[in-house]
Amino acid sequence: MTTSMTAIPTTTTISTAGLDAASSWLSERLSDGSHPDAERAFEAARETFISGQRIDMSSLAASLGVDRTSLFRWVGNRDALLSEVLWSLAIPTLAQAEHTTAELDGGERVVGILTHFVDDLITADYFRQFLRREPARALRLLTTKESPIQRRYVATTEWLVRRDLGAAPLGGTIDPLTLAYLLVRVSESFSYTDLISGDQPSSERARTAFRMLLRVDG
Repeated sequence: MTTSMTAIPTTTTISTAGLDAASSWLSERLSDGSHPDAERAFEAARETFISGQRIDMSSLAASLGVDRTSLFRWVGNRDALLSEVLWSLAIPTLAQAEHTTAELDGGERVVGILTHFVDDLITADYFRQFLRREPARALRLLTTKESPIQRRYVATTEWLVRRDLGAAPLGGTIDPLTLAYLLVRVSESFSYTDLISGDQPSSERARTAFRMLLRVDG
């Protein structure tokens, strides 16, 4: 764990913290507005994913009327494209979680946001279809540094910790980045436990673990 959120601008929000901290070649192409072909391919891939279907690069290229070489030049390889599709779906989920917990503060709000996020990961049919269809790839992209997703989730969670618990959370016994990493690992454990250990995913067990880690009473 070597990155830090201390330099992120005050204009950062829950929707931008992850990309601010861990952009990628493709995310930059999609954000600057100068690569319409990449945007078109990304949107088609996103629609395919949400429909519960596998993103196949050959089929995607054919649907766009180009060859695979052009598609790879626009968006990179399949893992890069999948990673951006997955994070694009995480952003509105996190934003909705923040909106839903607006009446809370401190550790209660961090617990509420992360629990809401875990619950959405567990209940989104198209996402669970992806996990069942490609479990090894899903875990690699979602829970390791093979893709930017985990780094973005950690950065977003650190942003939440700093905002809601301050720069010295839990009485200064742990730094925000380390605490964020632990919270993300808890989130992953209960979101993907069916793939990891064969148990049922559970947002309630995640909530209990978040509360214990953040020393939230009740």
